[in-house]
Amino acid sequence: MNNIKLFESKKVRSHWDSEAEKWYFSIIDVCEILSDSNNSRRYWSDLKRKLVNEGASQTYDKIVQLKMEASDGKMRLTDCADTEGLLRIIQSIPSPKAEPFKLWLAKVGYERMQEVADPEQSLDRARENWQNLGRSNKWIQQRMMGQETRNKLTDYWKENGIEKSEEFALLTNIIHQEWTGVSVKEHKVIKELKSQNLRDHMTEAELIFTALAELSTRNIAETKQAQGLNENIQAGKRGGKVAKRAKDDFEQETGQKIVTSDNFLPQQAETKKLKK
Repeated sequence: MNNIKLFESKKVRSHWDSEAEKWYFSIIDVCEILSDSNNSRRYWSDLKRKLVNEGASQTYDKIVQLKMEASDGKMRLTDCADTEGLLRIIQSIPSPKAEPFKLWLAKVGYERMQEVADPEQSLDRARENWQNLGRSNKWIQQRMMGQETRNKLTDYWKENGIEKSEEFALLTNIIHQEWTGVSVKEHKVIKELKSQNLRDHMTEAELIFTALAELSTRNIAETKQAQGLNENIQAGKRGGKVAKRAKDDFEQETGQKIVTSDNFLPQQAETKKLKK
């Protein structure tokens, strides 16, 4: 949840620069929230041109491009600004949400300082975000346990020759495909997701088997002392197969499918309420 912030239930992709100790935010996401534009990319393109024409070179020079997850699930470069640069951009967007958004930016910065001093607060805020999105306590507990398992796996990869974001994505997809039979992208299509995080829309069972696949992968990699991309690919395939065998047994015994189209999108959540 560290790379996604919520403003009035709308997501803002963000990145914490630990060296500079500052947040960077996706400008397109902010433009979409403040302008209510149907094409926030074009809105930002026009606004950027306006800033250049008005001679706001200092604001333009502070814009950086960072890789963030796009609507298709891939990591793509997008224009970002730190808090100072974003405040200047907001001044050029006529919106009744401008002042509440400025207060939100200040709050995000203050919360980050608290989290640096007390890391446990970041977990509390993640839990609060999921509660605000309507997740049950049981689901939240499983999501956080799964995230801890995921973090331990990525830590192992970082320490053993995996550096590029594309390599992390490749390994993740290999594990996922092994146990589910579908790619991460295909799984998102099944759930009718676009820019949403797949794990935030998994059922409790999907989270459990995802964690099993990643736990198995890490243990196998540690046992084999896997180094570099190729050896970790092999560990990922074997770890994914462990979870697949468990999934197949579960489905055979219960008659229930693990990979489903269930999600937490507002429309589907409302449909479930009506059915009840």
